Amino acid sequence: MTSATAAATTMLVPDFPFSYDRWLSHPAGLGTLPSAVHGTEVAVIGGGMSGLTAAYELLRLGLRPVLYEAEQLGGRMRSTPFPGNPEYTAEMGAMRFPVAARSLFHYIGLLGLRTRPFPNPLAPAAPSTLIDLGGAQDRARTPDELPDVYQEVADAWDKALQERAELATLRDAIQRRDVTTLKTVWNRLVREFDDQSFYGFLATSPTFQSFRHREIFGQVGFGTGGWDTDFPNSVLEILRVVVTEADDHQVGIVGGSSRIPRGLWEHAPDTLAHWPRGTTLASLHGGRPGPAVTRLRRTAAGIRVADERGAEREFPAVVFTPHVWTLLNRIDCDPALLSTPLWTAVERTHYMGASKLFVLVDRPFWRDTDPATGQDAMSMTLTDRMPRGIYLFEDGPDRPGVMCLSYTWNDDSLKFATLSAEERLELLLTKLATIYPDVDIRSHIISGPLTVTWETEPRFMGAFKNNLPGQYRYQRRLFTQFMQGGMEPEQRGLFLCGDDVSWTAGFAEGAVTTALNAVWGVVNHLGGATHPDNPGPGDLFDSLAPLELPYG
Repeated sequence: MTSATAAATTMLVPDFPFSYDRWLSHPAGLGTLPSAVHGTEVAVIGGGMSGLTAAYELLRLGLRPVLYEAEQLGGRMRSTPFPGNPEYTAEMGAMRFPVAARSLFHYIGLLGLRTRPFPNPLAPAAPSTLIDLGGAQDRARTPDELPDVYQEVADAWDKALQERAELATLRDAIQRRDVTTLKTVWNRLVREFDDQSFYGFLATSPTFQSFRHREIFGQVGFGTGGWDTDFPNSVLEILRVVVTEADDHQVGIVGGSSRIPRGLWEHAPDTLAHWPRGTTLASLHGGRPGPAVTRLRRTAAGIRVADERGAEREFPAVVFTPHVWTLLNRIDCDPALLSTPLWTAVERTHYMGASKLFVLVDRPFWRDTDPATGQDAMSMTLTDRMPRGIYLFEDGPDRPGVMCLSYTWNDDSLKFATLSAEERLELLLTKLATIYPDVDIRSHIISGPLTVTWETEPRFMGAFKNNLPGQYRYQRRLFTQFMQGGMEPEQRGLFLCGDDVSWTAGFAEGAVTTALNAVWGVVNHLGGATHPDNPGPGDLFDSLAPLELPYG
């Protein structure tokens, strides 16, 4: 891919190709509210990327966001410092961001944060890549250095995408923001593939008739590594990632991904309605958000929010950003706030599990040269054994380095779920000793282990949503919930957002864009409007609306 092509790419999701990045950057702003409602309190539940985006933009519009957070600001933007070495962090959740995520990068630029290329498999930022499959090992710095079978698999994937999913046409339409072509092609794919799993798509593709090719593809994958744990999911979920190039050209945030939501918490907007210059979300909250929300109730005047300290407040609007499953088991939510079809969509939401384990080491010893082979002592590693993915992060030859000794998904993640952090580390060191028998990783560890299993985190119960085949209709209900003009009065004023409501779950871009949908919804709900020169997602909804599949 040329740099010019990369520069033209954006995560213009084909289901609803609204240009959020252009809406954000337009000098007219996101809208205005009547002066009579300036200072009105609006609840924002959840202090992750979606919650902080919504709260920040509502503040700019002259409202008073009241942020509730059950744990820590950042949500799955969780950068955990190593004890004794807090300048080094482990990225427990989001850690790599495609440059195509233009709306997210609006805020990264606003905060002046620095990025650096992410060391994905075979990426220039990786020292080298070792593929360990079936007991055989291949090491390379570029795809051309791998055995022919890997090129055969890559070609089979590319041909399947071109022949069955019109990849070139979709990418060209995204780069040109040709909404008509994009929706015409994508809507056909939705009709054809809504009931197709990722594995089913591969197995029915003429180019993937070899089981061995499908196996290698699952274990090595494309872009970011093996995708076999994604095989049961809807192929539409995968196609969205591929056509928007969300799996490519990824970077990390220097200092940790949590600097984005925490930066919005502390940032004073340059332009503010109602509030004096210098006002921040932190200053409006006395430096800390409210506690966990325990109950939501409809009232005659709005929605009553109760928190775990027993306090209750009433709001004309509530923005809800956590995983929607928390409405089923963590928050006592008034059933009247959502329609029966929406409750069904909440119940049917499917989440992916994920586990990680990090250690801090004295230096990037993996760059040492093996005297016997002349190769790096260690590499970014993809394996069919229990670690699955091993990532190496460095900040100079004489400074400590961070090792992600394992990154696993779904069934592979569950293999770790009952183990303590120390047990996980011992297990991984044993497994890695069979891959790198001459490398003493333990002698270099100076801090850790730090670990997470997202499916056992009580406020999350999974890493992110990923639809199963046949769940497109449920996803459409969740995504379009911000359009409330046709709803019953008791269902208005609660706005669902977050990456699991988006079409690109697991990507911070989806958290940002659905938060912006909710901002438009709140403005509309409170009698405000967008500028005619800068219409928002709700203003253009009818022309961009996701395809509605028949239900009967």
